[in-house]
Amino acid sequence: MFIIIFHSVCCMRLNGTGDAIDAQTYPLTTDELTDALGDDELDLARGTETIADVLERFGDETFQTPEDVRHTLEAGVCERAIGRKGYSDRDPTTPGSVYGHECVSF
Repeated sequence: MFIIIFHSVCCMRLNGTGDAIDAQTYPLTTDELTDALGDDELDLARGTETIADVLERFGDETFQTPEDVRHTLEAGVCERAIGRKGYSDRDPTTPGSVYGHECVSF
């Protein structure tokens, strides 16, 4: 299963951290970014998560631009960043999915 999260779909707020990301000198390694901003929290739809926790999922990276950092954060936030897990109003329910509904015949 592939999950693609776009900024407009993912509920993550940088809470002023976006300005701090922009203010860094690039290129920037994961360790340097974690030292500078690792304790900063991202607001998610259902809670928070630190930047260090998100970056830990990716291992050692070198970020060339602030956009690289933002894309990594958007791709790496935990499931608390999404609304109802397994919900989609666009796709039919996958056969065998525990998130589906029973078919109703009229």
